[in-house]
Amino acid sequence: MPVSPLRAPFALLGVPVVLFALVTWQVVADGPLVRVDERLSRALVHPDRFSELLADLGNVQVATPVLLVALVYAAWHGRASGAARWWLPPLAGAVAMMLVPALVVPLKEWTDRPGTPAVPPAVGYYPSGHTATAVVAYGTATLLLLGRPCVPAVRRALVVLCAVLVLGTSYGLVRRGYHWPLDVVASWCLGAVLLAGVRSVVRRAPAGGAAPGVSRSTRRSSSGTPSPRTGPS
Repeated sequence: MPVSPLRAPFALLGVPVVLFALVTWQVVADGPLVRVDERLSRALVHPDRFSELLADLGNVQVATPVLLVALVYAAWHGRASGAARWWLPPLAGAVAMMLVPALVVPLKEWTDRPGTPAVPPAVGYYPSGHTATAVVAYGTATLLLLGRPCVPAVRRALVVLCAVLVLGTSYGLVRRGYHWPLDVVASWCLGAVLLAGVRSVVRRAPAGGAAPGVSRSTRRSSSGTPSPRTGPS
């Protein structure tokens, strides 16, 4: 049976959920995947100014303003275009962003994972809050902008820019030694789940015009202008 477009994002949630559960189990149990993660980190870590700048893309002070601009634009454009529930996609984006610390902070306290040798001794590095912030902030901003009418070239550019920002942040965090690779992978999984929810809301919300179920001919008739057709459009 074919999967409907609205259910497709949720049908794919099994992959990040299972991967997140596997990685978390390995981190908590100090399993063999952690040994691979540590070896990979030693091979990749090379602190420099460029990697630090890339890691800063995941700072709340950097990523949140980008999301805020997209939220305001989506709300303004939706209301100006007459969308019935213009406030719903921006609200979903804001809720997704607020869920990042609500999920990440308890996980950090529970897993209690120490940091890499490149940072001062401390615990609470799993999962990566900076990565989750980048994924949800830049990903949500992209989904909200893609929900507005735009040419295909602009849509492709938005997707590429989002990928560059998220991957750049992830690379910088690992390269600088701020996080283990598995910390970043876990946050990708969390971000994917949150973005799936935002995408579902954006797809369900009408882009503009009349409320759902109201046709153009009905709007013309109700406004006093006779419709040239009486049959289904």
